[in-house]
Amino acid sequence: MAGGDLVAQVGVGVGTNFTDMGAETAILVVACDLHEEAPIWWLRVKQAAERGARLIVINPRPTRLDKVAAHVVRYPYGSEAAAVLAMVNALSPKRPNLPEAVQSLLRSTDLQGAAQAFATAENGIVLFGSEGLGTPGVHALAQACANLLIATGHVGRVNNGLIGVWQKANEQGAWEMGLEAASDLKEALRSAKALYVVAADPAGDNPDIAGAAEFMVVQDLYLTSTAKLADVVLPASPYTEREGTFTSGERRVQRFYPVVPEHDGSRLDFAITAQIGRLFGLDLESKAAAKVMSRIATDIPAFSGITYTHLAEVQEQWPIVGRSDLYYGGTGYENNQGLGIQLVSAAERGESPVLGWPQLPVLELPEGALLAVPVSLLYDRGQTVLPSEMLHQRIPPPYVSLSPATAAGLGVLNGASVQVRLNGSSTLVTARLDDTVPEGVVLVPRSLGIPITVPSQVEVRMVERVAA
Repeated sequence: MAGGDLVAQVGVGVGTNFTDMGAETAILVVACDLHEEAPIWWLRVKQAAERGARLIVINPRPTRLDKVAAHVVRYPYGSEAAAVLAMVNALSPKRPNLPEAVQSLLRSTDLQGAAQAFATAENGIVLFGSEGLGTPGVHALAQACANLLIATGHVGRVNNGLIGVWQKANEQGAWEMGLEAASDLKEALRSAKALYVVAADPAGDNPDIAGAAEFMVVQDLYLTSTAKLADVVLPASPYTEREGTFTSGERRVQRFYPVVPEHDGSRLDFAITAQIGRLFGLDLESKAAAKVMSRIATDIPAFSGITYTHLAEVQEQWPIVGRSDLYYGGTGYENNQGLGIQLVSAAERGESPVLGWPQLPVLELPEGALLAVPVSLLYDRGQTVLPSEMLHQRIPPPYVSLSPATAAGLGVLNGASVQVRLNGSSTLVTARLDDTVPEGVVLVPRSLGIPITVPSQVEVRMVERVAA
């Protein structure tokens, strides 16, 4: 998923709090199902809408936010960025030679109403996701969302700005450190002579991008599918045995603490990397996480001035929750480990963000072909969830979803076994019929073992039953 660099530029202002949002705020949620992908944000956004915030949901299919939304806009998969750009152009004189995808969406009265609602709100928040998108598509969407915020003046202030609905907890932190998402991960992995894979399982998430590098090192807690292909495996300590920090989607840096004693036989991630670095003559901190943060604060401008002491500071939060209360409005414990520090965006520092016209992705399929689009699940078969036996009842077997009309044309029954041919691979999965899925589209969940990273042509065939 891309867009973290744009979030660093026009992310939400310091002090942003969904609890404070009401009728003065417009919230746009685009290309994601918050209930499935980020339930805490789903709850916060839903509550804000119930307090009067003008909620705008732009998605190809219904989500559970629709019932509390003031404006709902539908677009065909592949037109995510075009839908947001159409909102921008609905607010100003039309640009000449607009792409047809933008022009057609501009004719939607629902979209025009949504654009006016967002533009006239005192505060504006945009949450963008990656439903139906690969990395290039998300980058285009993020740029379109940034354009909308800049054009309407919703940047550089509290309760205004951009939020990426990341799939993992510290992805925004990686962007802040200068890392970027490869536009074509499959090609990047397959063309590399050497791979150093840390806390990731590309072969398990998507067998199609496993890669075949000449030399591969895997640093992980588990012997993952990727680790089984490695030349060297470096066992890392779990986060429960160490301390550190992560940067949330709202760009809040927070500490976490060890909860169980450290076990022998594994090492801290940063200590392993530092030890390797020393062999190359690099001076990297290997002893204390606090000193690592000190180095980050010195070298990375966004983290300037942050220390473990500051991150551990707390203040009284209201309403008082938990403890002896019969009812409580938040976590059932007192936070004595730190509220963290929210990073200052470039816009807040006075830097002027620049509008940019993104390259709109174009996906051409043969007439009558089915389009497979990737979607995210809260519980998948990734290594964050799969090792927990308690969560197995929540993890579905591999499946795809399609509309009853599409299924009828293929002779596919609900719950039947189907053969899915996608990106050169064939996978046996279960078919789920869902009348909220657009016709001609097949939803393919990420990290269930089905090879998908970008929208692609797909073939779905019913598996012939063999008579007993």
